[in-house]
Amino acid sequence: MTLTQQQEQRLKALEGLYREWNAKINVISRKDIDNVYEHHVLHSLAIAKYLETVPGLEESFATGDILDLGTGGGFPGIPLAILYPEARFTLCDSVNKKTIVAQAVAQALGLENVQVVNARAESLGRSFDFVVSRAVASLTDFYPWVKGRFNDSILYLKGGDVNEEISQLMARHKIRPGKVHTWPVSSWLKDSYYEGKLVIHIEK
Repeated sequence: MTLTQQQEQRLKALEGLYREWNAKINVISRKDIDNVYEHHVLHSLAIAKYLETVPGLEESFATGDILDLGTGGGFPGIPLAILYPEARFTLCDSVNKKTIVAQAVAQALGLENVQVVNARAESLGRSFDFVVSRAVASLTDFYPWVKGRFNDSILYLKGGDVNEEISQLMARHKIRPGKVHTWPVSSWLKDSYYEGKLVIHIEK
């Protein structure tokens, strides 16, 4: 993962911006605010690291139209938007105060490839190339929100024992074997925090 100087500066600026905004609007747990970079920024960038492992996928993502559903204060969308300036990101959350923070952070960084919307997925009325998200619900609950709304893949950050969830998802929505992949974040980030955390890749 090779970063430009501007990308490095923007990623480093996130910690201060989230500390400042979290004091006004609580979008990150108070006890976790000291770990913004390690637990939120780097965790988001695990999607980018996974993309590098799949031939051709990063190239598609890098210029794609991407929905971050349940973005909260902007994760994983804002770190990914910093990394992929040619991609277009729609950061969507149904909780207005969270989108206020995501919008303010994107504006402070000058991210012109980010649009923030306070809405539910079903009200967006269009499809995207990719959907990204960070553990906003179980896979079986999440998938119906975006079914038919993505042209390529879902990239979902989730922890724990997901085998049962994946089995239920595939059975309920008739997803063919070989269309769901899991990648351990701990293969890149060695901190114990990432043990059991996965990037789940669901192909169309």
